Amino acid sequence: MEIGIDSFASAMYGNHNTLNSVDAMEQLLQRIELADQAGLDVFGIGEHHKKEFLDSATAVILSAAAARTKRIRLSSAVSVLSAADPVRVYQSFATLDLISKGRAEIVVGRGSSIEAYPLFGFNLNDYDELFKEKLELLLQIRDNEFVTWSGKFRPALNNLPVYPRALQEKLPVWLGVGGTPESFIRAGSLGLPLMVAVIGGQTHRFRPLVDLYREAGKAAGYQPEELQVGLHSPGFAASTTAKAIEEYYPGYAELWTKLGLERGWPPVTRAKFNGLIDDLGVLVVGDPERIADKILRHSESLGGISRFTFQMDNAGLTHTQLMNAIELIGTKVIPLVQKG
Repeated sequence: MEIGIDSFASAMYGNHNTLNSVDAMEQLLQRIELADQAGLDVFGIGEHHKKEFLDSATAVILSAAAARTKRIRLSSAVSVLSAADPVRVYQSFATLDLISKGRAEIVVGRGSSIEAYPLFGFNLNDYDELFKEKLELLLQIRDNEFVTWSGKFRPALNNLPVYPRALQEKLPVWLGVGGTPESFIRAGSLGLPLMVAVIGGQTHRFRPLVDLYREAGKAAGYQPEELQVGLHSPGFAASTTAKAIEEYYPGYAELWTKLGLERGWPPVTRAKFNGLIDDLGVLVVGDPERIADKILRHSESLGGISRFTFQMDNAGLTHTQLMNAIELIGTKVIPLVQKG
C-alpha cells in the first residue's frame, strides 16, 4: 500500500497565527521535500480559490516541489475539472511530468468547494454534466496526441495536437469521489483508479459504494487489479496518541465548526470527536502503531485499498508539528503497514 499526504496549502495555521503567504509556501515545499526523504509515496495538492488557501495553481506548486524531490509522486488532490479547460489541465500536468521525470498524477473531481464555478463563469446547475464532458475530453487528450472532439461547454477540436506530451505513456488520472453512487459507477465504467474522500462518519459505511465501483469495472471488462482504490482521510501522527489528540483536537474543532456554519453541520464537540477517532471512525489520529492498525482496518473494511493519504493541514497545526508527523509516518507508520 502506498502512503502519502494531501495538502490544501493552508495560508496560515489557525486564526491566531500571522504567518505570511511567502513563508507558508516555503514551509509547504519543505514538508514535501521531507516527505520525499522520509520515504512517503505520494504528495497531493488540492485546489481552492479562497483567501485561506494557497493552492489555486496546483501544478505550479507541484512543479516547484518536483525540482526539490527525487522519488515521491506528485498529484493534484483534487483538480476541479468541471471549472477548468481539460486541454490546459493536461498541458500543466504533462509539463509537471517532464519536470519530475515521470512522477505526475492527476486526481480529478467536481469539487466539494464550489467557488471555482462562478469565478470561471460556469453554472452550478451544470455541475455533473460539465464534469462528465470534460473528463471524456481529458481522457481523449491523455490517450491521443491528435484529438477530434465536440461538446456543449467548449469549442470543438478537429484533429488538433495537444503538447507537450507527458513522459509517462499513460499519465495516471484518478477519479476523486465523495458519497455519490453515480461517481463510483462512473469511475468503474471507465476503469479509472478511485480516490475516496471520507472526511466524516465511519469509513466502513463506504463499502457498498466501493463495491458498486468494482462491479461497474468488472461489467466494463476491467480486471480486479486494474481497479485501484485509494482512501483520503483527515489524520495526524505524534509520538503518543494522547499527544496527537492534544495537538490535533483544538484546531480541528475550530475549523470544522466554522465549516459547519457554512454548510449546515452541527458544531464539533469532544464527544463527537472521540467517536471519530475510535476504531471505526474516520479520523486517523494517534501514535504510529494506532495509525497503522487503523489504516489496515480501513483497508480490510473496504475490500482492500492500494493508497492511503492523510489530510493534515486542516487543524491549525504548526509547521514543526506537521514535519514531526511526516517523519513519523515515513519511519514508523509505513514499515508497520508494510508488515501488515
